[in-house]
Amino acid sequence: MTLPLLLSRVAGRIAFVAPGGRSLRPWLQRLRGVVIGNNVWIGQFVYIDEIHPTVVTIGDNCTIGLRTSIISHFYSGPRRPTSNGKVVIENDVFIGPHCVILPNVRIGEGAVIRAGTVVSRNVPAHTFWGPPPAEALGVATVPLTAQHTYEEFADGLKLRLKRQPNCHDSESK
Repeated sequence: MTLPLLLSRVAGRIAFVAPGGRSLRPWLQRLRGVVIGNNVWIGQFVYIDEIHPTVVTIGDNCTIGLRTSIISHFYSGPRRPTSNGKVVIENDVFIGPHCVILPNVRIGEGAVIRAGTVVSRNVPAHTFWGPPPAEALGVATVPLTAQHTYEEFADGLKLRLKRQPNCHDSESK
């Protein structure tokens, strides 16, 4: 049984801040209609789609990190049947903190999603998934502070135009 929309939204808001990552938060999300397997941990401030929680599935033994958002629709106003999509998180998946999972995405069994990743397409099973590490983009010779204008900062910026190979690039192996 799923709750009416208003009660579902209230349960979602409570789950957002409630204690109990392995107990109360998953229970509240199940009450909303999210399909959740066994032994699932949901971090605090995790947002699971407010309007279509029933199209989100989370398998067994999953971890959903702090401040992750799982979104299953992109529209406002009246429901558009083709605008919401299933989100399937298979068994044994780890999703790091601050991730965004977009509609129509399947995350394969055993995948690990790096913190801060926006997942906009399917992730194969047993894959470590995420953007490349941050790197230096240039040298700021003038600080971007109240003592300098943006133009001074921009004029003093020395961008690095060509990416330097690192240990993650195939060229450097």
